[in-house]
Amino acid sequence: MASTSSSTPAPVEVDERGRKRKRAAGADPAAPAQPSKWRTRREHEIYSSKLLEAIRLVRAGPPSAAAAGTAAAPPRSRAVRAAADRALAVAARGRTHWSRAILASRRRRLQAAHRARLRAPASPPARHGAPSASAAKGAATPPLERKAKVLGRLVPGCRKLSFPTLLAETTDYIAALQMQVRAMTALAEALSAVSATSSSGAGSSSPP
Repeated sequence: MASTSSSTPAPVEVDERGRKRKRAAGADPAAPAQPSKWRTRREHEIYSSKLLEAIRLVRAGPPSAAAAGTAAAPPRSRAVRAAADRALAVAARGRTHWSRAILASRRRRLQAAHRARLRAPASPPARHGAPSASAAKGAATPPLERKAKVLGRLVPGCRKLSFPTLLAETTDYIAALQMQVRAMTALAEALSAVSATSSSGAGSSSPP
């Protein structure tokens, strides 16, 4: 009489198969969450170096601005913010819509400024008192769609994305901004410490 034990799977084999299926489906609740790329030390160091170089360029100023006779430069705080955003987009390596939009918007601003210097200023657009058809259409838009449009305007380059892609871009953009704040705070503290040290050294070396 043949034994039936060989056709019945052992409990250990059943458990192993179940664990493999869970790992393949990503349903293991005990697995640790992967950290965001913007939270790694490597990304922080890359962005900090690019930020420092961008701020040095802002402090040096464009070499051809005075020779070309252009209009007054924007405030230093705005220039530093733009440089920090460009460094953040460069650190993202163009892998996201928002980083590509930041880099493309700078090119468009430079091209628009060049065209404005070549032609006379255009007359301001006429204002219409009657409400536009787009405003009437926006009143009938569902609340979730209106919020998605607002979110798309806040995140660079995300006005015409699908909702899942918009959420992914927003999550990455927020994590990048958090890393930007940490890097700028550390840089400001380092510069303050260097300034305090140089001031104390100059005070102690001055004659009484």
